[in-house]
Amino acid sequence: MPLSTLTKKYKSILISVALVMSNKKVVLAFSGGLDTSVCVKYLQSKHNMDVITATIDCGQEDDFDEIRKKSKNLGAIRHVNIDAKKEFVERYVNRSIKANGLYQGKYPLATALARPLIADKIMKVATQENAIAVAHGCTGKGNDQVRFDIAMSSIDPGIKIIAPIRELNLTRDLEMKYAKKNNIPLNEEIKEYSTDANVWGRAIEAGILEDPWAEPPEEIFMLVKNNNIPAEYLELEFENGIPIGVDNRKMSLTDVITYLNIKAGKHGIGVIDHIEDRVVGIKTREIYEAPAAHTIIVAHKDLEQLVLTKHELRFKQIVDDQWSWMVYSGLWFDPLREDLDRFIDATQNRVTGKVKMKLQNGSLRVVGRKSKNSLYRHTLATYASDSIFDQNLAKGFIELWGMETVIANRLSKNSPTKSKGEMKE
Repeated sequence: MPLSTLTKKYKSILISVALVMSNKKVVLAFSGGLDTSVCVKYLQSKHNMDVITATIDCGQEDDFDEIRKKSKNLGAIRHVNIDAKKEFVERYVNRSIKANGLYQGKYPLATALARPLIADKIMKVATQENAIAVAHGCTGKGNDQVRFDIAMSSIDPGIKIIAPIRELNLTRDLEMKYAKKNNIPLNEEIKEYSTDANVWGRAIEAGILEDPWAEPPEEIFMLVKNNNIPAEYLELEFENGIPIGVDNRKMSLTDVITYLNIKAGKHGIGVIDHIEDRVVGIKTREIYEAPAAHTIIVAHKDLEQLVLTKHELRFKQIVDDQWSWMVYSGLWFDPLREDLDRFIDATQNRVTGKVKMKLQNGSLRVVGRKSKNSLYRHTLATYASDSIFDQNLAKGFIELWGMETVIANRLSKNSPTKSKGEMKE
């Protein structure tokens, strides 16, 4: 190869290396809270990086102008705010409704569902900004570090991920000391509790809530009110497994959620106080409030009970549990989650109808349901004289159904290990 060609080649390589070395941009998932505010200063001082902050709006109703101002005051070179509420509801929440998404039968996955979407948006910003790294404010004790790291690596296995709170092994008290030392402003909520919210629910932890015996103070709740008000009814309409209206009014899923957060919340419905098994092996006390999520999933499961066969229901419960565990555990991008969605979607073709519910003093009760796909038949279920069920068929069914059980017990009683008195039939 001619010398001139080699010289050009090496010059090009040196220029590329120089560009990479000069590019010190990192995109930080930024909420404006204590953790991510500390991260900005850490990335600047310890990693000598230019920080681009990005806030993904999944319906948390924060003051996004204040978050932008805080980012600027902390010295970020740019702030990006992305409205992802519609996408969150239509691509993530709707799937969770179909799957009756409840981790350990209680937690409706609000925070867990938002993490893969936030990760996806952060990675897109990193690509647009030609950043060499992404960062988040998760601790080494939590689930979110698992969700963010796996999601980001799934999108781009070569991306550098920086987690300052985890790297420094910081606790909240140490973070507050770091914040005061670096003139990072703190508000009262940051000092007392750690919260995360989106359109599907709120999570509250830290402070007195770390004592599993202590009752959560009423002031931590924003959606759920313990008002002693007269009972109300609501009718929730589904089409192919997704709510399409409430109280005889057609609505988008986003509007249904907003409506139910208000209506169910004012009746004290939607608080989940849960001893939870985190991915990292820690048992933790978690407080969630999710009036709409709780109401919708209760209604959805009841409607499924009306239209799906017992065989479908039994298997779908296994699938739903696995789906919920995977989403909770940060495996949204795993192929199995998509495989499970295909089965779940197939079952939802018949989940169309209405569910009537009664709301009263924290109690949510299904009191009626109907569907054109109902497997319930009055002429089979009724005890009145117009029943078409032939009771004489039951005797032969019972004999066949219990045959092995009866034989096994007979053999057990005749076992040689039994005493002579026990061997007699």
